[in-house]
Order: sequence, then C-alpha cells, then structure tokens
Amino acid sequence: MDNPALSCGYSDGDVDTNPSGNPTLQRLVEIRYSRRQTLSGLAAATAAFMGSSFLAACKDDGKGGGGQTLVVTAGSSGQTTSGKLVMLNAQAGGTAQGVSVQWEQVLGPPVTIINAGTPEASFIAPSVSAATPLVFRFTASANGVASKSAESTITVDMGRLDFQAVPKNLNDIVTVPAGYTATVLYRLGDPIRADVPAYANNGTDTNFAGRAGDHHDALYYYGLEASGNGRNDHNSNRGLLVMNHENITQAYLHPNGPTGTGSGQSRPEAEALKEMEAHGLSVVEVGRGSGGAWSYNQSSPLNRRITPLTPMQIAGPARGNAQLRTLFSPDGTQGRGTINNCPNGVTAWGTNLTCEENWAGYFRRPASADNPRRSAREVAALARYGVTSSGGNYGWSAVRPADQSSTIYRRWDAQVDPNASGPAADFRNEPNQFGWVVELDPYDSTKAPRKRTALGRMNHEGAWPANFVAERRPTFYMGDDARNEYIFKFVSSTPWAAADAQAADRLAVGDKYLDSGTLYVARFNADGSGTWLPLTFGQGPLTAANASFAFQDQADVLIHTRLAADALGATRMDRPEWTAVNPQTGEMYITLTNNSQRTAANTDAANPRAYVDPKAPFGETLQDPNSPLGRTVGNANGHILRLRESGDNSEATGFRWDIYLFGAGANLDRQNINLSGLTAENDFSSPDGLWFARPTNPSGLVKPVLWIETDDGAYTDQTNNQLLAAMPGVTGDGGSRTVTNNDGTRTGTQTTLVGAEATTATVRRFLTGPKECEITGIDSTPDGRSLFINVQHPGEDGTPASPTSNWPASQSGPAPGSRPRSATIVITKNDGGVVGL
Repeated sequence: MDNPALSCGYSDGDVDTNPSGNPTLQRLVEIRYSRRQTLSGLAAATAAFMGSSFLAACKDDGKGGGGQTLVVTAGSSGQTTSGKLVMLNAQAGGTAQGVSVQWEQVLGPPVTIINAGTPEASFIAPSVSAATPLVFRFTASANGVASKSAESTITVDMGRLDFQAVPKNLNDIVTVPAGYTATVLYRLGDPIRADVPAYANNGTDTNFAGRAGDHHDALYYYGLEASGNGRNDHNSNRGLLVMNHENITQAYLHPNGPTGTGSGQSRPEAEALKEMEAHGLSVVEVGRGSGGAWSYNQSSPLNRRITPLTPMQIAGPARGNAQLRTLFSPDGTQGRGTINNCPNGVTAWGTNLTCEENWAGYFRRPASADNPRRSAREVAALARYGVTSSGGNYGWSAVRPADQSSTIYRRWDAQVDPNASGPAADFRNEPNQFGWVVELDPYDSTKAPRKRTALGRMNHEGAWPANFVAERRPTFYMGDDARNEYIFKFVSSTPWAAADAQAADRLAVGDKYLDSGTLYVARFNADGSGTWLPLTFGQGPLTAANASFAFQDQADVLIHTRLAADALGATRMDRPEWTAVNPQTGEMYITLTNNSQRTAANTDAANPRAYVDPKAPFGETLQDPNSPLGRTVGNANGHILRLRESGDNSEATGFRWDIYLFGAGANLDRQNINLSGLTAENDFSSPDGLWFARPTNPSGLVKPVLWIETDDGAYTDQTNNQLLAAMPGVTGDGGSRTVTNNDGTRTGTQTTLVGAEATTATVRRFLTGPKECEITGIDSTPDGRSLFINVQHPGEDGTPASPTSNWPASQSGPAPGSRPRSATIVITKNDGGVVGL
C-alpha cells in the first residue's frame, strides 16, 4: 500500500539493506511483532481474511525525541461478507515513549469500530448489495515524534447463509451448526423474584406467579438503558424478554400427575391455581456479561408475570358491549387475564402484542345442557368458535375454592346459570372476553394490559406489523389458526406519525392506532391476484338482515369475526399461523401449517395439495371417512404463502400472491408434493413460527434472513422439530404449476403459483430440537449477534415416572429421570459475528 505520509524502507532478515534509521525485521521480532499478531485473519479469529501483512518502517522526522523512532504495521487487504466479525490487528513499535494508537474508518459504509483505541480492533462487516471496499487507517502517536499511519482495505460482499446444515436427527438435545453455541437461559419454574426459591422440578413447586411459566412461545427482546432505567431500542447487552406461555404439560407440574380428574371429582385448588399461573406471559430482564455469556436477573424490579388472573382493560369498539358483560365486569369494560398465548406482534412505540389462540377449550359448556338456555344466535356463535367442551381443559371450573366468594374457577363454567338474573350475574359471556390481541407495556407494570377488540376475535396467530411509513396508516397481519380458517389484516384509521415512536405513555399511543380502523379478510384468486374484503358493519351481508347471522353493529361483527368472514366468502386456508413482513420489500409471509381436512375435491390455488403422507396421523383425527387410515392425508406438511400489496402499500385492498415454500420430505414426489425441490439439508414439515431478522443488523438488510420454525407431527419419525434459515426472493419469482392430487380415494388437478425452487444456498436447516418439542418463538438482539429461541413442551408425551425427554438437563450430558422443561435458549456465533451469516 502506498501511503505518502510514510517514507517506507525495507528489511529482509538479518541482511542490513535498510538505509533508514528504522529498526530491522529482527528488531520487530524482538518487540513481539509477528505476522499473526499483525494480521489474524479468518483462520486465526474465524473472522475476515485480510491478505498479506503490511510493514511501514518510517524514518524519524528529526523533530525532537532524541532519535526516537516509531514503526506502524497493519494488514493491507482482505475480503469478507456482510455480518462477519472482522479483526483489525496492527502494531506500533520502535523506541518512542508514550505511544497511543487509534483506528479510524476513512472509506466505505460506516461501521462501529470496537476497541478503536487499541492495536486489536474489530467491526461487523456492514450490509452491502455488491462488493464494497472499506478502508481503515491505523495511526500511532508518541511523545516528541510525528504520528505514523498505515491502512487496511477490507472488501465486503453481500451477506449469505454461511453455516453447515444441521442433519435431521432424533437426539434429546438442541443441535446447532459447528461454530455456534446454544445456552439455556430461562426455564419453566425459574424464579423471577428474589424471595422465590430455586425450582425443584419434582412437582412440589408452588408460586408460579413468581416463576417462569410453561410452554414458552413467541418472544421479543426490548432493549434497556445500560443503567436498567428506561427504554433503549439499540442496546444489545441489556434488555427485557417478553414471552408467551401458551399452555402446560400438566403431568410434570405435579408430583405424580394431576389429581381429581375423574368423573364427578373436584380438582384440588392448589393444583388448578398452579396450572393457571403457569399460563400467560413472562417479562424478564436479561443481560450479556463482559465475557459474552447471557443470564437473567432474578431480582430485577422489571420482572413480572401476566397470567389468566391479571386485570385487563377491554378497549376498542367492543368495549362495554352487552356480550362482554360478566359477573366480574357488569359493564363489559374489564376482564381477567389472557390465556393460550401463542404468537405475538410488536409496535413501533415499544409495546408488545400477545395473541390468544386456542382459548375456547378452557371453558366448560356442555351443549346439550346449555343450548336450551340460549338463543339460536348465541348457539350458532358458540358452536362456530368451538365453545362446546363438556368439562373444559384441565377441569378448572370443578374446583371448590376455600374462599367460597372467589370466582377465579367458576369463571371457566360458561353455562347460563338458570338462577341468574342476566349476563351480569354469571359467566355465560366469559368466552367472549377471549380470542383477542392484547397490548402490554413491557416497561411499565402499573398499567393494565388492553384487549384491542378492533383487531377481531378468533384463534389469533400473530399480529405482525407492516413496515411503519410516515403518513401511512399502520397495518397488522394476522392468521386464525384452525383448519379452513382465514387470513386477516387490520389497517388503523390514523396515519403514522414517527414522533409517536418515543412517546412516554405507550398504551395511549396504542389507543390512538389500535382502537379504530378497518379489519379485512383475504380472498385469493386463481390467477395470483387477491382482494382484502372489509369486515365493516352495514356493508354487503354484514347487516341485521343477514339470514344466517344477523349482525347488530360493528362490535357484533368483531366479536363474531369468523361468522363475518364466512358471510363475505373469504378463502378458507390450511391453518393460518404466524405472519412476518420482509423489512426490505414489505412483502407479508404466512405459514399454513397443515390441514387434514384438505381433499382432492376441495383444493384451491392458494391451498393446492391433497395427498397421502407415509406417516400415521399425530395429534389430529382423520375427518374424511373415505381416506385411508394409518396414514396422514390432506396437506400434511403445510406451506408458506406470501403476498405483495398493490403499489407496495399496506393500505391497499388488492395484492399479488404465490406460495414461497412447500413443506415436504425430500423423498416425496417432486412433481406433486415436494414442489419446492427440498433436499436432505432443508426438508421440513408443518411450518409454524416465522420471523425476519431485524433491519438493525446485516441479517435484516439487503436480502433479509427469514427464520422458519416447525411444529410437526408428519415428519417426526425422521427428525425432531427444527429451525431453518432462508433468504427468499420476491413474490412471482417462480411460475405456474399444475398439481395432480391423490388423497387415497380421489384424484384431481389444481393449478397454483409457486416460488423459485429452494437450494441449499437459499434455505438450510440451522437447528434441531430435543424429543417431542416444538421450536417456536424467535428474536435477536438489535446487533444480530445473539438469537433467542424457545423450545416448547419437550417430552410432552411422557409421565413423571417415565419422562420421554430429559431436556434441558440432557443438553450437557445424560440426565435420566430429569423432568423436561420448556425453556428459552440463546444462540451465539463463537467468533462473535451475526448469527446465520
């Protein structure tokens, strides 16, 4: 490298060909100079390879110093890709005293130089769309001697998936690629208050209001100031994890499993209370230590649990509606708790959106006894939402509490009390208080969470926002997770004002954007177009004149969102689950997990497959009596659909769509089942969780990484559930395909739109989980160097006496007899780079 600031000489071994007054190479060796110290590249630091070393041996400028010399060396060139950790190693030597050094960037996209005031600095290669040179200058200064400099040029190219695909396996550990480490961070039962003892994990533990709940699900990292006081969206070392606790593995919560479950028996109050408290959410402070290890702070004042007992406010159009009135809230404005929280959403103003999914089964309402006490309209609505259980999940309504005035168990009995004076005297309307999106402020426990009724009532799977654009109305995408249900979006009435992002009263900002707007449901057309149909009272069939279901007002439409979508003729989908939005293109992706009710006779372009999978059904009952038993039928492996709004505007009422990826085993029919051409490195089944990397680091820029999580029953004979990393293209990058379906008894053809075929460069397996788990919940720190994942219900089919998994205890070695626990893990790259790249 030619640097006019340096008059460079040359020294070769012990032969004195150095006409300057600078030290020879032998002298450099004596002052601990070596090529590796000067330039530790990819092999030495698992970072960027920076080419050959550069020696700048410079003559004393004669300006004092009594003949002191200063020598500066640095690497000359190298190449890397976005997201890599690059080491800048240099050395200042000679005889000068009081030497100080500094790295600075002089060319290229700006980066943050770590330890810039030391010879050994580093930086994360920035996101670029083409090969881009970055130049860094190393300058040394000393007492009485002119400063000397040398430069290194690092050429950064576009980021790519850069890890070896994890093989499919059935091991009882979390398996990650070589070069990565997975650490268990936050487990079922871990105490989050200083006065709560460590978890015994033998069924005797109590006080789950002060412990981690069960079935860890969706999560999000909210940055804190370094002091821990207040919000800082950019801090990657200290923050709050907000996560859902969707459900419980009941057997492991008690010494010998649950009791009081027989016919006519009453559940013990202590058991039922524990089970309730193990649902809900955690807000827990986490931090990364100076050595890079993560831990949670048990004593943080910000830690909290939100459970089915936590006071809630009802907000939006259904607030105060007669159908939400209960004995607890006679005016229909308040509620107690949230339950079966599966996916999530976030807002630009720093709040969390948690989504109530399979809530209906928790209520006892034997239809044969209760239907005669109800109007035909009520019966139709309750049946449409599945509030028909004869006992309710876990039998909580059968508890006889010591405090007979308590209604925390009675509320789970949704029957009409024939002796009650009306809805405000019993809990017949309690189911109508669930199925909503709930907003909470993770930084402020003094404010009750708010159920945002404008976003509709359903089996909510996510409420992920479109990219926030100034003066554009915020939009949130949602799925209704059940077979043959729908895809929705909510568009606020209020255009986005960027100043609201840092408002102090975050829930008041939620009031502004989430309590008024238009809820839409999607209809997919065979030609790849689509339409968002507004669920607006008074339009089309959504009126009191509707013969199938007479809607009374907008609150009625929202309380009965499914019935409104039925009336509009929306497209019935294969279990719509998580939504994710590409931070660069704005395209929305949604997982369609599977559908055992899809047949060759009822496919459509957006749900085009019906076939026989070689594995027997798991967790679902075959609904079609004509289908062969002993095998899974329908769309057993699921797919991922994506859409692009007209004009790239999330407010639009039209869109284009295709199917980005089809789940399938690599060995299944390439023409009609494995339509994406999956191989052993990237085949999967039942996509569920879905998340794009944050645009605050290279994995979320230019071509963002899409992370895909599975919750599978059709491929678990081949592998435990998994996490895949992908770099998708854009809607329409594939073409049209005609599929020949065969569900075992019938055949038929269906034309669909498919995305570009997958390759190992664009999709590969990053992780497999332990036995019988679901991989779910994912987020990273803003810098992308720590990835948080939830592992849900490992060993869910076991018993206390015979657990079928011992994870997370098994992560560090055999742990026979240890009860499994849902847990959060944190994954880091051993060299400190961005995860996945």
